[in-house]
Amino acid sequence: MIRFGIVGFGLHAVRRLMPGFQLAEECKVVALSRRDPAKAAQAAAQYGIPHIFTSTRDLCSCADVDAVLVTTPNVCHLEDVLTAVAARKPVLCEKPMGMNAAECERMIVAAREAGVLLGVAQIFRFEPSVARCRELIAAGEVGQPLLGRVEFCYQGLNHARTWIHDRSIAGGGPIADVGVHCIDALRYILADEAVEVAARGAADAQSGDVEASAVVTLRFSRGTLAAVLVSTRAAYRTPVEFVGDRGVLRMMDGLTVDKDVVLELWRDGQLIRTETISNRLAYARQVDSFAEAVQGKSPFPVPGKEGWRNQVILDAAYRSMTSAKVEQLTSL
Repeated sequence: MIRFGIVGFGLHAVRRLMPGFQLAEECKVVALSRRDPAKAAQAAAQYGIPHIFTSTRDLCSCADVDAVLVTTPNVCHLEDVLTAVAARKPVLCEKPMGMNAAECERMIVAAREAGVLLGVAQIFRFEPSVARCRELIAAGEVGQPLLGRVEFCYQGLNHARTWIHDRSIAGGGPIADVGVHCIDALRYILADEAVEVAARGAADAQSGDVEASAVVTLRFSRGTLAAVLVSTRAAYRTPVEFVGDRGVLRMMDGLTVDKDVVLELWRDGQLIRTETISNRLAYARQVDSFAEAVQGKSPFPVPGKEGWRNQVILDAAYRSMTSAKVEQLTSL
């Protein structure tokens, strides 16, 4: 049983992580850190977590903590990961992994030199709906994938994470926050890497110094053209669609854990197959998978390098938004 400490125990821990840990079989939470001592104590009492800290360093010094899950605001990821690595603690870092690709590289190098496991929490890699989509495309069910589309919208106005509108803390707007999920899902489902990136964003009076909505287009090495659409001004929706020369795969809410996902396979304008898939255990699968890797049972499927690869694309998207040019990728 791997004992986790959660750094930055906030909204994400309450809404997503703790329900996942409660369903997990290989791990549990024994420590948390939060800057506000009163809120830290309240959360610990609510979930029966025995160790309470107000700093990452103190949590990582706890002998009862076997692994660290970093869920702080994005600007804190580098320091928190390096602190965990220095304490020789395996660390699972929330997405986006850093503020830029250079930060991700520093984390990877530090973990390698310390000989500890570093993973990135791209939760949708643990969704059966995403895995099934990957399987069907690999099996040729749509033929050659020509087009891909992943959309992720949610209502960000008056959001509890007020820092998502501050570039100095978040690194960007919805491209960084949820576009990274879409980019990672495309890479994983297609089993391919992007070679070109272009992006266009739109801001409004409430979006601070980040975009409120954006479109990112990607060209993959085997020819697939893909679009990522993100916004913090619309109701939650996560449609996923792939168009091939033999068929179409479609999921209206492919990236969700809150309800069953219906996957549809279309050919010649006819619906030929539907599958109903539950992603309810995705968060449990993620932490159990990391726990198994810590125990040496199996490799963690989303190592730090995958977070770096996603960040390279995010960086290119933001450069494109400034330059209005297509950015070439050569290092993935």
